[in-house]
Amino acid sequence: MEAWFGRWFPLNMTPFLFSAALFISAFLLFSVQPLIAKMLLPYLGGTPAVWNTCMVFFQVMLLGGYIYSHILPRKVGIKRHAILHLLLLAVAALTLPIAVSAKAIEALPSAPSAPVWLLVTLLSTVGLPFFILSTNAPLLQSWFSKILHHRAGDPYFLYAASNLGSLLALLSYPVLFEPNLKLRQQSLLWAICYAVGFALILTCALVFILRKPATSRDLINEPTTDDSGTTPLTWIRRLKWIALALVPSSLMLGVTTYLSTDLAPVPLLWVVPLAAYLLTFILQFSRRQANVKLWERYVLPLFTLPVAFSLACGATGRFWFFIPAHLAFFFAACMVCHGRLANDRPSARDVTEFYLCISVGGALGGLFSALLAPLIFRTVIEYPLMIGLACLLRPRKENANRLDLMIPFLLLVALCGALIVLQRLHAAEQFLLLCFAVSLIVVYRTVERPLRFALSVLAVLAAGALYWPQPVKTLHTERNFFGVLRVMSDPTGSVHYFWHGNTLHGRQYMNPTMRCQPVGYYHPSGPFGSIAALLKEKPSARVAVIGLGAGGTASYSVEGQAWTFYEIDPAVVRIANDPEYFSFVAGCSKAPITYVVGDGRLRLKEAPEGHYSLIAIDAFTSDSIPLHLLTREALELYLSRLAEGGILAFHISNRHLNLSPVLATTAESKGLTAVVMRDTEVTEQQQIEGKDPSIWVVMARKSGDLTKLTADSRWRLLKAPPNFRVWTDDFTNLFSVLWR
Repeated sequence: MEAWFGRWFPLNMTPFLFSAALFISAFLLFSVQPLIAKMLLPYLGGTPAVWNTCMVFFQVMLLGGYIYSHILPRKVGIKRHAILHLLLLAVAALTLPIAVSAKAIEALPSAPSAPVWLLVTLLSTVGLPFFILSTNAPLLQSWFSKILHHRAGDPYFLYAASNLGSLLALLSYPVLFEPNLKLRQQSLLWAICYAVGFALILTCALVFILRKPATSRDLINEPTTDDSGTTPLTWIRRLKWIALALVPSSLMLGVTTYLSTDLAPVPLLWVVPLAAYLLTFILQFSRRQANVKLWERYVLPLFTLPVAFSLACGATGRFWFFIPAHLAFFFAACMVCHGRLANDRPSARDVTEFYLCISVGGALGGLFSALLAPLIFRTVIEYPLMIGLACLLRPRKENANRLDLMIPFLLLVALCGALIVLQRLHAAEQFLLLCFAVSLIVVYRTVERPLRFALSVLAVLAAGALYWPQPVKTLHTERNFFGVLRVMSDPTGSVHYFWHGNTLHGRQYMNPTMRCQPVGYYHPSGPFGSIAALLKEKPSARVAVIGLGAGGTASYSVEGQAWTFYEIDPAVVRIANDPEYFSFVAGCSKAPITYVVGDGRLRLKEAPEGHYSLIAIDAFTSDSIPLHLLTREALELYLSRLAEGGILAFHISNRHLNLSPVLATTAESKGLTAVVMRDTEVTEQQQIEGKDPSIWVVMARKSGDLTKLTADSRWRLLKAPPNFRVWTDDFTNLFSVLWR
């Protein structure tokens, strides 16, 4: 049998076979992550926490797969386990193609239970295929290390093939699959690739079972580390592996949250940190001795400075600089941690335990950032904390001394004192920023001592927690699944601000004469002021607003009307109704207010058909409208709930995305008339009155329904651009509107 198989499958083809199997397995493993996340995002409001929770699920499943690969072969025998593994691969194929069931969508709970629903849904949809695919990396390398081949002594070169497949999956998804294929087509293609992967793994199993096993004298390519194959693994060494895997994993979620808070929460942005994470594995594990010294001595400390500066002073305006800076720091930190892991890899005998420790660290990092940190921290502290730990993991040549603690402490005291004095003197913002810049120059002078450098970086970040660009008082801070919410006021308490992340979602003047004056995006001279003027002529109108914020739109209500706010975050409802913070709803509204907690699109289905005179979509996830509220299917739902002669209003103000082509094309596909007001020029007097620039799009079934609105020349007809594809629940293309 072995001789026949040897003629059928040459020995020198074995590395290519195992590389191909690992490549396709990793490709499947990492292409399914953005695919299922995009399927689930619409049902949870598009919050970045959805992706972080998905990442934790995948990391925990990966850990389970590595435990399976490490323990089960030792219990049942490695060749029997190979047969069992093939059976599990076949069973997992029965769950394909991937789809979210209607039953799961109907069971969607309120916000506090949303993470549990998400985890259960992930388990029921992709749990088994993902689990069995996650076992292939350590398992196939273990099989290869036990066959008769001269490279069997160092199977780590296969790890590079695995990570290459992962990287290509992540890069190809936003570039090839998302812009060109519907979700159903993506799912079907994934199932086909799974069949190809199954065939390759089946062939690998046959090679492993039928080939003559290797002996120690057959192996001429033993790894450079622990090459005796007999050095015992200590718990200190295992814990070091776990720590070196934990920090990059936590940093990945931290930088992902940073990126996707200000831009749209879609896979395009999430895959960038994950792709960088995998690329460092490829670069460091593809060579016999990983390059670490240059990265840990020069590159990582240098890239730490702009990241610490941006976090300390809240600099997000120049995203073209600070986003690459964060990614560069993250890449350098991963190169250091993964390089040290690569240089400490054990012999082939312990390959599964090595990967198990890496998986434990990755899962712990993900659990800390995505699940534990939101429970114990009121703000996003875990990301700055992991930046400090990444700097701390640089190897130390000298023992710690008192100065390693004293210098960071004195820096913290001096910087905090300077910031407080400058803010009380109402110094220009440039002087405050200069304080951070000078302090970071001081920090860099400690770069030769990793402990002192790491603590000094943390001192600057801690001082930054006291800094705010304008003199303000914090009235309330809380954090939940949907992000960090803050209520702040100016020093006199005359203006209250409502922040979600670093985006202002509403404010109110507390002076009794101006308390009910709508400001910000809803200023009377702006687009929503024009829309609200139409409502005054309809005293019996029923109004639906998706997105509450501080409740500023409620100040336009009149007697006889009925207003319903759809809000996904119950904390927002509670804050908007607290008179200590805002009183638009409780003190300024002249119509009864009803609240429906949950995703606006899902809960709007419960409203009667033809019920509303106006449906306003004003739902934000930081600076981005959840994209599932803009698709053709969403528009069809809005129209079914819109009364005859009613109008739809979309608030699409955004720093980075131009969403008007999306709405123009969707409106055209349904035969609607659409107009837009780009109210981006705000006078100095209007700024004093609290007006913010805004862009609104209004649609109606008939052009005559908008006649009074378009009497204002600032409202322009919105025309669909040529060759712009309509967005649907199955298809969106972020590239088409990014900085358009």
